[in-house]
Amino acid sequence: QVQLVESGGGLVQAGGSLRLSCTASGTFFSILDMGWYRQAPGKQRELVAVFTSGGSSNYADSVKGRFTISRDGTKNTVYMQMNSLKPEDTAVYYCNANGLLRSMSTFYQWGQGTQVTVSS
Repeated sequence: QVQLVESGGGLVQAGGSLRLSCTASGTFFSILDMGWYRQAPGKQRELVAVFTSGGSSNYADSVKGRFTISRDGTKNTVYMQMNSLKPEDTAVYYCNANGLLRSMSTFYQWGQGTQVTVSS
């Protein structure tokens, strides 16, 4: 009922930039929070940044000052601008969204993931 489609990953040199996008589609009533998680090989999935329904944004300490999350509510899209990328940012990045379906039940959805690779 809710699909998340991500784009914008790729290969970049250390110090470079990438911009990720994630668009939600389907039959839902509203989206509350949208954000990004990442999972590196052999590690657990971790929160990178989230844009809440209240308009605030939260970041992992490791990306503060380098990554910026933004949201276009009219397009049900969340973006993440990633600057000053480091090799340790290499991971599969997953979009996540939660909200309400038209039935007023909640949803919690993941995107398929997009690979970000930062070379040293």
